[in-house]
Amino acid sequence: VQLQASGGGLVQAGGSLRLSCAASGRTFSGYSVSWFRQVPGKEREFVAGVRWPGSIVYVDSVKGRFTFSRDNARNTAYLQMTSLSPEDTAVYYCAADRNIILSSLRDFRRYAYWGQGTQVTVSS
Repeated sequence: VQLQASGGGLVQAGGSLRLSCAASGRTFSGYSVSWFRQVPGKEREFVAGVRWPGSIVYVDSVKGRFTFSRDNARNTAYLQMTSLSPEDTAVYYCAADRNIILSSLRDFRRYAYWGQGTQVTVSS
């Protein structure tokens, strides 16, 4: 499956952005899908995701501000980000895999398919 991430940009603190992750090549159904982010010099960090077909998991730092959703009919996952802060500045990646167990959902090394990343910059 090929993933295309989009929706990043420059926004002021307190603002909002919606990221999209469009899948092509095969259906999204059956895949666990997650969003990760990375800043230079740091390891890729789990942000939010869902192990198919379970409930959504968020990293504590984004709970109440970010909302993950997916539209299997459109083969697209979304990350609605609100109340953004400069600490959210990063390159955001979407990832998918069919063989994720719940305990591995947050481990970026477990995912076989990745989007190209989209830059999110939050100014103070």
